[in-house]
Amino acid sequence: MSNNNYSDWSQARLIERVTELEAGLNSYTTSLLEPQKYPQPSPPQTELPSRRPKNARAERVFDPSKYSTRLIALKLAYLGQRYHGFEHARNNMTPYPTIEEELWKALNKARLIFPRDTSPTRPGEVNWDGCEYSKCGRTDKGVSAFGQVIGIRVRSNRPLVRRKAGEGEMKGDMHHTYPRPGSVEIAAGPLGAADGNHPPYEEDEGDAVRSSLDDPDFDDALSFDYIKDEIPYPHVLNRVLPPDIRILAWCPSPPSGFSARFSCKERRYRYFFTQPAFPPVPGSVGLSDFVDAKGWRRREGWLDIQAMREGAKYFEGAHDFRNFCKVDPTKQLTSFERKVFYADIEEVDPRSGPVGFVGRPKVEPSAGDLSSQIVSESGPLGYEDPPKVYAFTVHGSGFLWHQVRHMAAILFLIGQGLESPPIIPALLDIAKQPTRPHYEMADDAPLVLWDCIFPRSGDDAREDALQWVYVDRTGDAESGNTPTTRDGKFGTGGLIENIWEIWRKKKIDEVLAGSLLDIVVSQGSQDTRASDPAGQDEASKSVEGQTGRGSQKVFQGGNGPSLKGTWIPVLQKRRMDTVEVINARYATRKAMESGTSKEERAGGWRKLDIKRGDSTNGIGE
Repeated sequence: MSNNNYSDWSQARLIERVTELEAGLNSYTTSLLEPQKYPQPSPPQTELPSRRPKNARAERVFDPSKYSTRLIALKLAYLGQRYHGFEHARNNMTPYPTIEEELWKALNKARLIFPRDTSPTRPGEVNWDGCEYSKCGRTDKGVSAFGQVIGIRVRSNRPLVRRKAGEGEMKGDMHHTYPRPGSVEIAAGPLGAADGNHPPYEEDEGDAVRSSLDDPDFDDALSFDYIKDEIPYPHVLNRVLPPDIRILAWCPSPPSGFSARFSCKERRYRYFFTQPAFPPVPGSVGLSDFVDAKGWRRREGWLDIQAMREGAKYFEGAHDFRNFCKVDPTKQLTSFERKVFYADIEEVDPRSGPVGFVGRPKVEPSAGDLSSQIVSESGPLGYEDPPKVYAFTVHGSGFLWHQVRHMAAILFLIGQGLESPPIIPALLDIAKQPTRPHYEMADDAPLVLWDCIFPRSGDDAREDALQWVYVDRTGDAESGNTPTTRDGKFGTGGLIENIWEIWRKKKIDEVLAGSLLDIVVSQGSQDTRASDPAGQDEASKSVEGQTGRGSQKVFQGGNGPSLKGTWIPVLQKRRMDTVEVINARYATRKAMESGTSKEERAGGWRKLDIKRGDSTNGIGE
C-alpha cells in the first residue's frame, strides 16, 4: 500500500497520478479479457444433427391474394377493469392496453386480417384501414361490455372464382380485406336508408373477372355454405384473446351498408350497486346529519330504492342532456338531445350474500320513528334480506360522453336523501338551468354496456334484426364445424369454463371478504351505545336541520363513500361554463396552435401580436 500523502500534492501532480492509475487499471482489465495463450483442451463432442425446438414453427409467407374476404359482425364481451377503455388512439400511450389493441393483435395472429408490414408475432400499430371496421360503442376506461358489436371484413374460407387461362394473377396491393375481384358474397337486405355506408372497393376494370353466375368457374364459390363451411370465427379468436375478452357470436351476413355505429338504433346500459351502498354504522353515530324530505335522519349507507325509481322515470323521453354529460370540445357538439326509451332501478338477485351483519338490529335503514330504537326490517323503506344487488338500467338511442355515469350519480344522491327526485326534471330544463352544476359523476367499474340493438327501419318494437350465430354446446355446431373436446360452450377450454374461472376467483374473494366482515363485527363489545360518543340514543337526538356531527358521506358508485363536508345541494353548486364557451375556447386554442411554429410548440411558448388600437387598455385581440 502506498504511503504517499496526497494532501501535499499539487493539482497537476494529482492529475498525473490519476491518469497513471487509470492506464494501469485499463491494462489489467484487458489482460483478463484476452483468451488464454494455451487453452485447455475440451473433451471431444459428438456432432448431433440440428433439431428445431419442438414448438418452433417457421413463419410462412402469407399471400393475401389467395383468400376471399367477407364482412361480418362480431358480438363480444369484456371485463373492463384491466383496460384503458375500448378505443385505441394513435400516438397516445396509455398505462393499460385498450380492447381494440387486443382485438388487433388477435385478428393479426389468426391471419383474419392482413395489413401490410405485419405478422402474427409483430402486429404493429393499430390501423383499421382496409378492413371496413366499425364499432358500436366506445366504452371508457374501466367500463365493461357484455354486448359490444363491431363490424369488420375478414378472411373467408369461400373459394375464389377460378381464373380463366391467360388472366394471370391479381394485380396491385392486396394487403387489405376489401372484396376480391370476382368474389361472391351474401348480404342481407338493408336495415334502412339511414345506415352508414362504406366506400366500395375500386377494382381495376382491366383485371376484373367478367363472368356470369352460370359460369362453371363459380361452382365452388356458389356451393360453399356461408355458415357451415366457414371459419369458426368465435372459436379461433377466443383461443388467442385474453380470458377477460370473449367473442360470444358472429353475424354471417350483415345488412347491406352495415355500420356497427350508425346501424345501431338502441344501446342498453346497466349500472350495478349494492344495498346498502357502504357499511352502515350502528347507533346514533351512524345517522346522517342531513334530514331528508320525509323528515328522517337517514342511516348512512342505505339507499331509498323507491325514490331512485321515481327519479329514473324522469329520464324517459327525448331531452337535452347537457347537464348530464361531460362536454367534449373536440367534437364541437351543439345538440345534446338524446332519447331514452326505458329507465328504471331493477333488483338483480334476491338472494343475500355472506355479508349478513347488515341485516342485524341497530343498522336498520333509517330512524324514521326516533322514539323507538329500531325500525323493522320491512320498515318504511321496504328493506328485507340484505344485502341486495340492484342495477340502474337505461335504454336509449345514443348516449353522450359519460352520460350514464352522470345520470347514476344524481340517482345516488336521491337514494341517499341528499336530493329529491324533482332535481332531474330541473336539470333537464335547459331554459332554467343552461349550465351544469359542478357535481361528480359515478365510478366507472360498475357500468356495463349490456347490449346493442340493430332493428329494421320503422320497427317501433326495436327488435334486433341481425341473425347471430352463437357458440353452441358442442363447439361452433351451429355453423356445422366438427366439434372437439376443446370447443364449444361447456367443453374443456370452452366459453363457460373460461368465464367460470374468472367468476369463481372473484366469488371466493367476495366470500372471504364478506366472512371477514362478519367476524370483525361479531368480535368485542356488542353494545351499540359504545359507538355513540355522547352515550345517547336516537330518541334523544335533535332532528331539526343538520346537527354538525361531521362530514357528510356521499356514495358515488365506488367501493366506499367520499367525505364531502357540509352538503351543498346540486343546484347551489358552482356552475360549469356554457357549451358555447367551452367549444369556443377549444376552437380558439386550436387556431392558436395551428398558427405557431414548431419551435414555439416545442418550447411551450407562443408569440403574441399586440396591436395598439382605440380601446381603453390599448390592446386588441
